[in-house]
Amino acid sequence: MFLAIKEIKREKLRYGLIILMIFLISYLIFVLSALATGLASENTQALESWNAQKVILNKNANVSMSQSFLTKNDLKRASLSKDEALLGQIPVVVKKAGRPQISAQFIGVKKQQFIYHDQELIAGRKAKKNYEVTVDQAFKTKGYKIGDKLALNGSSKKYKIVGFVKNAKINIAPIIYGTLESWKKLRQGMPTLEASAIISRDHNYKYNYKDSKTYPIGQFIKKLPGYTAQNMTFELMIGFLYIISLIIIAVFLYILTMQKMHNYAVMRAQGIPSSTLVKATVSQAIILVLTGLVIGLAAMFVTVKVLPAAVPISFTPRIILTGTAGLLLTAIIGSLIPIRSILKVDPAQAIGE
Repeated sequence: MFLAIKEIKREKLRYGLIILMIFLISYLIFVLSALATGLASENTQALESWNAQKVILNKNANVSMSQSFLTKNDLKRASLSKDEALLGQIPVVVKKAGRPQISAQFIGVKKQQFIYHDQELIAGRKAKKNYEVTVDQAFKTKGYKIGDKLALNGSSKKYKIVGFVKNAKINIAPIIYGTLESWKKLRQGMPTLEASAIISRDHNYKYNYKDSKTYPIGQFIKKLPGYTAQNMTFELMIGFLYIISLIIIAVFLYILTMQKMHNYAVMRAQGIPSSTLVKATVSQAIILVLTGLVIGLAAMFVTVKVLPAAVPISFTPRIILTGTAGLLLTAIIGSLIPIRSILKVDPAQAIGE
């Protein structure tokens, strides 16, 4: 460790450039990880707030809640406890004079069931009547206010905002909570239509009758449009960044090691064991990466503070821990590559004797 610190202090510019590269890579890894987590969260915010474990849909709906419909006949044998709730989902376009147009998801619920009761209000109250709605806080950032009357899908009847709700997004779209009866009116047709889905908080709940089928929440989430492709894209990008950081650290340390062969030879001739030189090389890599990581973390905290609320970024402790551990691991692996040259150095040849 002493040798590593002394050398870094002596060659400030050289090692400063390496730290700069590590800072840029770590910062990019943190940004991509936070964006991936934020986007994934916006796909599943509502499901997490409901603590959903099972979803019962029409078996021909391709595991899509907005395409599913359950009739009275499908549900006549359904036993719903306090852990189950009916809901209806339909995509809507929200229009209001003087406000931006928003694509959203209308979720119709029953007042007696848990999805209604578990809405986390940040302002106003919950919807009590058919043409009252509570909306995700994204509407508030777009300039909507309590009391605004909305046209949904060009409806002649207006829906009044009575409250704003926290964590109410599904498949990135903000949610509008209303009554199940309002959902039926928006859906139109099919007088026997009862709901789009049953949401259950019970791991063991299962209901397969007529055209209904039960899906675990994990399977349902994977079928959300674009969810799996989006996550895989970010994971590949982050994985390549780790590989790039490994290559950069290994190449820089290898070049520096080859340039210092005469120094290593002298130290070996003086009786300094090779294990000391190996420890110095590994310590040097760890110090460089930790310094770059600290700067990267500081820059990331500033970035999160200055970004607008509309950017879906979530910088969690898990991202900090995994990013730090991943880069430290690549530093250790990268530092092991030039060690073979250190162990094989011949003091007599290197000194020129």
